Amino acid sequence: MGKILELTVEDKLYTTKYETDSRSHIKVNGDLCRTCSSKPCLRFCSGDVYKINPSEPDQVTVNYENCLECGTCRHGCPFNAIDWQYPDGAMGVKYRYG
Repeated sequence: MGKILELTVEDKLYTTKYETDSRSHIKVNGDLCRTCSSKPCLRFCSGDVYKINPSEPDQVTVNYENCLECGTCRHGCPFNAIDWQYPDGAMGVKYRYG
């Protein structure tokens, strides 16, 4: 039996092709975000889009380039602080089938 290759989420995301737009299709309402102590966005996003801002620990930064366009963040934020839209035109994640 062959050896099973174990990949991290980061390794798997590296194989996903993106066409990155120059502007984000995700916006976070900073005022609402600061009121959230649990920050579930740090856990529910499988694309690792949301991170704590090192200079402002109560604020989240958005790495929109990693977005897998699953739409979870539209429903997962308890304060509706995330405004998520599909990327413009042919931008965003490119899934390949076959």
